[in-house]
Amino acid sequence: MDPTGLFPSFGNFFVNAAAFAVALSVIVAVHEFGHYIVGRWSGIHAEVFSIGFGPKLFSRVDKRGTRWQLAAIPLGGYVRFLGDADVASGSPDEETLSHLSPKEKRHTLHGAPLWARAATVAAGPIFNFVLSILIFAAVMLFSGVATEVPTVSQVKPLPNGSGEIREGDQIVAADGIATPDYTALFEAIGELPSAPEMTYVVLRDGQELSVTGPALYPPRVEGIAPGTAASDAGLQRGDVVIAADGVPVNVFADLQAMVKEAEGRPIQLTVWREGEGEFEAALAARRTDIPRAEGGFETRWLIGVTGSFFFEPAVRRPSPWEATTGAVSQTWDVAATSLSGLWHMITGAISSCNLRGPIGIAESSGAAASQGPADFIWFVAFLSTAIGLLNLFPIPVLDGGHLVFHAWEWSTGKPPSEGVLRFLMAVGLALVLALMTLGLANDLFCP
Repeated sequence: MDPTGLFPSFGNFFVNAAAFAVALSVIVAVHEFGHYIVGRWSGIHAEVFSIGFGPKLFSRVDKRGTRWQLAAIPLGGYVRFLGDADVASGSPDEETLSHLSPKEKRHTLHGAPLWARAATVAAGPIFNFVLSILIFAAVMLFSGVATEVPTVSQVKPLPNGSGEIREGDQIVAADGIATPDYTALFEAIGELPSAPEMTYVVLRDGQELSVTGPALYPPRVEGIAPGTAASDAGLQRGDVVIAADGVPVNVFADLQAMVKEAEGRPIQLTVWREGEGEFEAALAARRTDIPRAEGGFETRWLIGVTGSFFFEPAVRRPSPWEATTGAVSQTWDVAATSLSGLWHMITGAISSCNLRGPIGIAESSGAAASQGPADFIWFVAFLSTAIGLLNLFPIPVLDGGHLVFHAWEWSTGKPPSEGVLRFLMAVGLALVLALMTLGLANDLFCP
């Protein structure tokens, strides 16, 4: 047991570490494959393609002379091209280059044309974005998208059952509020009273009927954010909060209001779980900075759960084009939110505790994996976008820094001098290490 509370239990540690290693290995493999394949297409020879660092666990040399290897430390990877002095491809190996003919130097990263070098460097982050888009699109194609008219596929398990609602019902109105589409249905949430049951008008078998059913947006846990109070308290998807400090909770908005009013004070929740009945869970909300739809961030007291309608919406299969455009939009939103969050941290508008390091990312990986394959795959897509974006930052030692050097060479006709490159690479390494140190400190000491 850890009396300081700084370190997770061994069981959680190994689950988190394994999930993090899998997620990172997939993302790094795709990133490095981008460098490799575009480099190959551009005539640049890769000597080593490695997933992980340290001692080799497995390796083989392909017909092109590239060694593919799996190393013991699964915390990254690299492609070492012909003529590189190090795995970061930051400087040339002058000794090796001195023994190469002009034709052979063309197959090195440092002897290739500027366009080939820039394309090879940019390919890593671009492939990360492509991975995210493919995953988001695949999830959309597999899961489907909700039909335009709110239609019940099935009622989710609730303590008081489904009332008179049936599968296939189209919800025409909720407590007298017309709901022709999901936009209207969402808007109705804020106008409806706090009650465990309500009256709906539904279209069933071509006839409109007035029926009773559960609250439109019940206090049911649909999703749990990793590393939050709800996650730490052991809440699970499908749990229904029926009371908070003894006060009945009828709709999700009731729970939100009670959490906000408590302002971080511990709350005793009475929770119903299908097949297990009721149990108690104590938790305290944490101050959290969340993005606003119109841009920027706002600070709220949150326990880390999301809600949903009382029913699973009927879905339709989107076209490949619709899924792809939706996936591109999703990837763009992740990148834009990440940049906005970083800017707000730099300006002091939100807490720097929003930046997490390897421990926090590992905990998020483990939490996503524990919620099922779909959530873990979605997390990999999210993380892939974040890593691709990070690598585009104009910091020496990152891909973005190399692209800045290439842009300088393109505009001036010559690359930066060796002295300038060494200085900037040292500064870039210091910045990256400082960022990693801040993230790790936040993992250990931020709430």
